[in-house]
Amino acid sequence: MAFSKIRTVSSGKTFASGMGRSFVLGSLALGLSACGGGDDRPRADLAAAQVTSIGVNSYLWRASLETLSFMPLTQADSAGGVIVTDWYANPESPGERVKVSVSILDSDLRADALRVAASRQVLQDGVWIEAAVQASTVQRLENIILTKARDLRRSAVS
Repeated sequence: MAFSKIRTVSSGKTFASGMGRSFVLGSLALGLSACGGGDDRPRADLAAAQVTSIGVNSYLWRASLETLSFMPLTQADSAGGVIVTDWYANPESPGERVKVSVSILDSDLRADALRVAASRQVLQDGVWIEAAVQASTVQRLENIILTKARDLRRSAVS
């Protein structure tokens, strides 16, 4: 069997290819398999990162639908991760109405995978007029959805 020589750049030593190379590659493979190539990690860690059959993170999707369940929906596209509500007027303040749009941007359960936008109108002289939505309102809605999504994931893992 003929052995050719290979010079390594880092050490300057020479190794015989063939059986020597097989030994080195086998040692590397064994070393790498000991560094986490095993299957001992819990499957629950992967649950939030997996793309589900609906196309977006299922925990964020379900949490968004549950959070907005009191409002009438005009669009719910699970493949695109978009939920749009119709105008909703709280019975306690019928002169004000709100419309909400939720976009789920990723398959991971992360805060930056969720975008919430809201529009608000007030009734003045029988005409609906656009009004400002406080940033804290949108932030609070995002936090409610994210908390609910984390709770859904936690209950699925347990």
